Amino acid sequence: MSRIALFGTSADPPTEGHQSILTQLAQKFDRVLVWAADNPFKSHGASLDHRQAMLFVLINSIYPPRNNILLKPELSSRRTIETVHQARKSWLNDHFTLVIGSDLVSQIPRWYKINDLLGEVNLLVVPRPGYDIEDSDLAKLRELGGKVAIANWQGLPVSSTDFRQAGDPHPIPAAVADYIARNNLYQSSSGQQS
Repeated sequence: MSRIALFGTSADPPTEGHQSILTQLAQKFDRVLVWAADNPFKSHGASLDHRQAMLFVLINSIYPPRNNILLKPELSSRRTIETVHQARKSWLNDHFTLVIGSDLVSQIPRWYKINDLLGEVNLLVVPRPGYDIEDSDLAKLRELGGKVAIANWQGLPVSSTDFRQAGDPHPIPAAVADYIARNNLYQSSSGQQS
């Protein structure tokens, strides 16, 4: 039985923070399944197709290469339980861990069919700078039957939102920045990256 990390992310655009998380997960799990997600709680600056393509570029720029990180766009769904059911079709008897950032912990109890979801996956929470993990939020998840672990490493202090709002290219890996430039993504009405 393999241990599989499920990592859906908005990837709008993917940052060095996403790359760091994938690298950590690749060292701790047999496989890491990743996809660009359409989070119903967020608006997106690039299409789902572009976000999937940027994740492909990001994964292929990881050095040294990690052959156990697999881009799986077919797992993208607005409902995480549907993602898990789709993954289960290919990895019937494997053990799934859903990886989330600490910014999502308080939202999870409101997710669609949360009890079913928590019955099918463990949760791994990656601490993000600026998003404290509240004991009360963890307690709610555990009351719902969640098996929750906190990663012993922290995400980088970068975010896709900061890139979109300030246009700071520093958190964006060079290969992803090239893709953004080639496809004229994240342009404001003034022609500057937003």
